[in-house]
Amino acid sequence: MTETQPRRKTRSGGRAGAKTRRGSAVIEQMPWNPPVNIDRPTEPLDEEGIAAIHDGAMRILEEIGIEFLNPEALEILGKAGCTVNGENVRMGRDFVMEWVGKAPAEFTLTPRNPDRRITVGGRNLLFGNVSSPPNYWDMAIGKKVPGTREMCRDLLKLTQYFNCIHFAGGYPVEPVDVHASVRHLDVLYDKLTLTDKVMHAYSLGRERVEDVMEMVRIAGGLTHDEFDATPHMYTNINSTSPLKHDFPMMDGWMRLARRGQGLVVTPFTLAGAMAPVTMSGAVAQSLAEALCAVVLAQIIRPGCPVAIGTFTSNVDMKSGAPAFGTPEYMRATQMTGQLARFYGLPLRSSGVCAANVPDGQAMWETSNSLWAAVQSGTNMVYHAAGWLEGGLIASPEKFIMDCEVLQQIQRYMQPEICATGPDEIALDAIKSVGNTGHFFGIQHTQDRYTTAFYQPFLSDWKNYEGWEAAGAIWTPERAHHMFKDIVSSFEPPPMDIAIRDELADFVARRKSEGGAPTDF
Repeated sequence: MTETQPRRKTRSGGRAGAKTRRGSAVIEQMPWNPPVNIDRPTEPLDEEGIAAIHDGAMRILEEIGIEFLNPEALEILGKAGCTVNGENVRMGRDFVMEWVGKAPAEFTLTPRNPDRRITVGGRNLLFGNVSSPPNYWDMAIGKKVPGTREMCRDLLKLTQYFNCIHFAGGYPVEPVDVHASVRHLDVLYDKLTLTDKVMHAYSLGRERVEDVMEMVRIAGGLTHDEFDATPHMYTNINSTSPLKHDFPMMDGWMRLARRGQGLVVTPFTLAGAMAPVTMSGAVAQSLAEALCAVVLAQIIRPGCPVAIGTFTSNVDMKSGAPAFGTPEYMRATQMTGQLARFYGLPLRSSGVCAANVPDGQAMWETSNSLWAAVQSGTNMVYHAAGWLEGGLIASPEKFIMDCEVLQQIQRYMQPEICATGPDEIALDAIKSVGNTGHFFGIQHTQDRYTTAFYQPFLSDWKNYEGWEAAGAIWTPERAHHMFKDIVSSFEPPPMDIAIRDELADFVARRKSEGGAPTDF
């Protein structure tokens, strides 16, 4: 829909004018300031390696083809010049590169609060919340349980609260207590009222995508033309590896492409299961599955914003279970980053682990995943906070523990740490201390001590005796107490009452119409 609608009259009230939320006092955190990656990327491939993986991806597209299980996509690709045989689509490398070249190297997503605008691409590094686990774990419950709307809302409050979370991904936990036909309506209402960050839509059928686009448009106070003029939200789709794109995800992909919204395609290629056991082969397959979707989007709307994602890891060859944060995962992410730069496309990766609870394994695997994102030049990091059990569990304790790591990465990227001016070289300070003094009390230190170093909000730097005297509280337990304090004191970001009412009316109407069709 592109017709122009008159701007609505708005009225304010309630919390719309609130400037300060009580929740901001729970911890002292870094301000909203999405980091810029100042490091050179890690590049394990030489020019021959890049060429070899590119050639592999192109040969997959030329000689083997990708199955598109969506008749409309087949028709569009066939008319554009692809070879279509049933549901199989093959396309030449020159054709691929021509269409991929029309996609922008970076793009901006503007949510209902323009102060939360983010730019995807370049050296920008953005972190998003955990998305889509069907289960939940926290220390009070002490076991894995199905997600509920209340749990989902609590994780959305963390998403809004932490400044190091820059976009709201999918449902931070699936609220399985809400029927699937209307789940998207309730969760998007919660997301749009509890957060003011960039929104995501699941590409799972026409109704869900169209409903989410309309709700994001309403929340932003936008006409249809204004919504279509610039990206305000995004979707992420996964190919059905190996070498397939299914019907509903392609349907949503095309709908958002027509309206110029953000698009991310992330093949889920697990080496040894849905992709070759070799990482170069898995990366080549992943790129082929991603690039053909980029081509389709550009045919529909040349220049529409697109990013490619990497979810290339390996399986445990003893059990078949997915593994994350492995050396292979890290190298595959770095390799995909090199190819993303070769194609001139933004990159999405993930902060993931296979651990079942927020323990040491959870943190070293997630830290490996996050630093692989940094090293690869990733622009969007999905699941950066809260992910457990290979994506089957969301945990608020893990969310908060991950945010400590995200803040450290954000601090690591601040250029003042590496500054080399006279004040930083500090010769006068060194002279004043000489060979016998110390730097604690000198003016150079006094002027800088409050901002010189990263200050954690969760880590405990007391010695053992001090930690023991304070109750001997382990990190997950500290995170649990912090979680409870944050959600109990949380107040939503301002929203005009007229817009909130319009959102609620839309949800009620769509529920009365049945929401999205299901087979149960």
